[in-house]
Amino acid sequence: MTPHSKSWVAAYQGIDGAFSQEAIFSYFNKQVPTCGLPTFDDVIEQVEAGEAQYGFLPAENSITGTIVQTYDLLLQSNLCIIGEYYLPIHHNLMILPDSNLESIQRVFSHPQALAQCAQYLKRLNTRTEVVWDTAGSAQKIRQENLADAAAIASHQAAKAYQLKIVAANIEDIVHNTTRFFVLSKQSAKAASHNKTSILFSVKHQPGSLVDCLQVFSAQGLNLSKIESRPDRQHPWHYIFYLDFEGHIDDPIVNQVLLHLLKRATMVKILGSYPLGDKPNAA
Repeated sequence: MTPHSKSWVAAYQGIDGAFSQEAIFSYFNKQVPTCGLPTFDDVIEQVEAGEAQYGFLPAENSITGTIVQTYDLLLQSNLCIIGEYYLPIHHNLMILPDSNLESIQRVFSHPQALAQCAQYLKRLNTRTEVVWDTAGSAQKIRQENLADAAAIASHQAAKAYQLKIVAANIEDIVHNTTRFFVLSKQSAKAASHNKTSILFSVKHQPGSLVDCLQVFSAQGLNLSKIESRPDRQHPWHYIFYLDFEGHIDDPIVNQVLLHLLKRATMVKILGSYPLGDKPNAA
């Protein structure tokens, strides 16, 4: 994808070296202006306010599943999903340039990263310490000049904090991949292969969900994801998040959504966007 203007920025949650920042650079196929922010909410607000033209938020992980906070925020936001990107998550052990692996006594990282590298860490036989995120662990090594410590983080983090990678791709599961949403105030034009994300709610009675899903099968639209989340406004009612192939400008998709509107109690289109390429190993 090519940015639409020279003065723009892509916002993400985290600091320099975060996997989200790596996803941005990979998506645009070059290093571009980025803005790291403390929370997912801040990313949404930055794009809504026009301070950033794009927002990148993780949507789901191939191991841990859906990142529900992202979907909950999209329920309340008017931003559009204009793209998706699948980033293979590779964890790397990094140290100060003058340190060596034999002197490492402790390893810092986010708890998920530590868990995903459990087998390697067991062989390394050092103690682990939790840090708020993977890039933060690399930053800690650099800022505190910790010669006896290592961090588990991305290749981008090693570059950002000038650390030396002593072991690459140390994750236990090699197919670990995170899907990111690209968010904007503008919608995306149709590409050759598209995906549409929506959310909807149904009547609280037998057969309501089946009636809604039948409108997709009747037109031969392939569903790639469906998941329910509690409706915060109505206890014991649920909102369904759905991905299917096609673009909202396609006549068949348009017809399906019209039929869905007649059956569902609420429908919100999160975006139609080019289908992302999944890694071959994912």
